[in-house]
Amino acid sequence: MEAGSADAERDRRTRICRRFLRDGVPIRLGGIASNLARIASFARGAVGREAVLSVLVETGLFIEWASPEASAEARALLAEVEAGLAGWQSGWERLWSDPASVEALAAQARSWSDRVLETSGLLEDST
Repeated sequence: MEAGSADAERDRRTRICRRFLRDGVPIRLGGIASNLARIASFARGAVGREAVLSVLVETGLFIEWASPEASAEARALLAEVEAGLAGWQSGWERLWSDPASVEALAAQARSWSDRVLETSGLLEDST
């Protein structure tokens, strides 16, 4: 990657990080849950593998940025998710070439999405 491209990518990530960190922890966790649901949906749909990988990478960044201020319970779950995402990334070509593996990825992403959303507290009744 050229220096200009690297600088532009760093600037883009900085802007995304600043925007992400403006929200409170529950909203950040909700955003992570949303991205995980998007991964599940994209993996099962006609969206290309690069789109899935892009959301996967973004989700890893969100986890990195959200973890320091999250509860111990949320941090433990986010660490589990982050490790899973890293594993998917390391074997991406092999994973994506196997339909059963892609379906397993989608199911796991959906499960994590549900768990992160539950942990966020956004589903609690406010009445």
